[in-house]
Order: sequence, then C-alpha cells, then structure tokens
Amino acid sequence: MNYVPGTASLIDDIDKKHLVLLRDGRTLIGYLRSIDQFANLVFHQTVERIHVGKKFGDIPRGIFIVRGENVVLLGEIDVEKPCDTLLQQVSIEEILEEQRLQQQAKQETEKVKMQVLKDRGLSIPKADNLDEY
Repeated sequence: MNYVPGTASLIDDIDKKHLVLLRDGRTLIGYLRSIDQFANLVFHQTVERIHVGKKFGDIPRGIFIVRGENVVLLGEIDVEKPCDTLLQQVSIEEILEEQRLQQQAKQETEKVKMQVLKDRGLSIPKADNLDEY
C-alpha cells in the first residue's frame, strides 16, 4: 500500500461505514460518500448517536455534510465484527430525556462551583461562545 498525503488517503474509505466525532461533542455514524481537499465529508444513512451513562440512542439524520474543520476523529467501523458492547440501546425519546437531565445536573454543578469561587473572591471569566463551535 502506497502512502497518499492529506485527505486523498481517505479515497479507499469511500462507501464504508464510519464514526466521526465532531468538535461540538456530537457522534455521527454513517457511510462516507464523498470527501474534498478541505476534509469536508458527506455521509449517507447517518445517525447521531447520543451516549448517556450506560445507555445510547440513535437519531436518524439521513444525508449529513460535515465541514472538515469540525472533525476531531474519524474511524472506520467493522460491520462484520459482532457487537459486544455493554451499552443498552433505548428509544430516541428516552435518550433525549436522559441527556436533558444530565445537562441540567451539569449546569447545577457549574452554578455551585461558580458560587463557591465567588464566595472565595475568585472569578473565572466566561468562555467566548465562538470557541464552543
């Protein structure tokens, strides 16, 4: 196998199932259909997988275009390997509710942490919202 620099090395991965982790924390699973020189990706039959604790849910997204700068990790999924995960698949509604509760708990923890720091005379500047994306 010859080394191909840049995104051209992904040519062999077209039409294979991949998992991609995005900068905003989302996880997508789908078939890679197209790439370009900027590492922009086009996925087909895409699902967004949400993990909360030991549960996960898949939300169908269809055709999904990902801008290359938002990709953190891209990996091929071996569809022939049997799935031996300890995670439990749940409905979309259930996983979205679990995610909402997890986010609320995280916000409450952050609020308490900020209050403790404020009581001690310390403050942490708020992150620029643009850095989240």
